[in-house]
Amino acid sequence: MRAALKTVDQVTAGEALALSFDDAEVLLDPAGVAYFVEHRILAVSDLHLEKGSSYARRRVYLPPYDTAATLARLAAMVAKYDPATIISLGDGFHDKDASARLGHEARDAIAAIAARRELIWVTGNHDPLPPANVPGDSVEMLAFGRTVFRHIPDASEFGHEVCGHLHPCARIVGGGRSVRRPCFASDGIRLIMPSFGVFTGGLNVCDDEFAGLFEMSRFRAYMLGKDRVFAVGARKLHGD
Repeated sequence: MRAALKTVDQVTAGEALALSFDDAEVLLDPAGVAYFVEHRILAVSDLHLEKGSSYARRRVYLPPYDTAATLARLAAMVAKYDPATIISLGDGFHDKDASARLGHEARDAIAAIAARRELIWVTGNHDPLPPANVPGDSVEMLAFGRTVFRHIPDASEFGHEVCGHLHPCARIVGGGRSVRRPCFASDGIRLIMPSFGVFTGGLNVCDDEFAGLFEMSRFRAYMLGKDRVFAVGARKLHGD
C-alpha cells in the first residue's frame, strides 16, 4: 500500500492510496474522493444534496443538516488537493428540484468551492436536469484523454471509465467479526466511486448489480478506513 499524501490538518489528515489508472496516477482518499494528478481533477460522486428536505416533503423527517455537512466535507477535499477541475459524477442533488431548495449558506458554500475552478455536474438518475442557479456546467458525460466520466456504469464500454451510482461497499470477515465499509471498486479499467453524501447507504460489491462490470482477477475493493484506504482482493470479500 502506497501512502501518497499527508497533511497536518486534522480534517484532512487521511493518507491517500496511489492507484495506476489508464497509465496515470490517481489518489484514492479515505474521505471518498479521487484525485487525478496529471489533469488536476477531483472526482466525487453521489452527493445527494438536499436529501433531508426531499424526505421531509414526504413526511419522513431526517436531521436537516445533510447538505451543509456534505459541502463542508467537499470543501475540505478541495482545500487539500487544490484541483483545477471538480467533477460531480451524478446524483449531486437528490431530486430534480433539490437545487431550487438550497439555502443561501449552501449556495455560498458551492460558490466558494467553485471559485477559480471548473465545476462540472454530470447528470444522474436522481438529477437528470441541470441544477438551477448554482455555479458550474452540466453534462451527461465527459472524457479526459481515454477516460470517460459518467454516472451509471456502462458494461458495453471497453475503455477506461469512472462512474458512481452503485454506492459500493465491501465486507470482510476475520477474527470472529466483520467490517463493512464504503469503497472504491476497480479492476484498473473501470473505477466506481463510493457515495460521498452523508445520508447515503451502500451496496455490497458482491451483489449481482456489479456482475459483469469487472475483470475479477484484477478486481480490488479499496475500503475506506478512518485515515487510510485498504486494498482487498475479491477472494477476501463477503456478501451481506
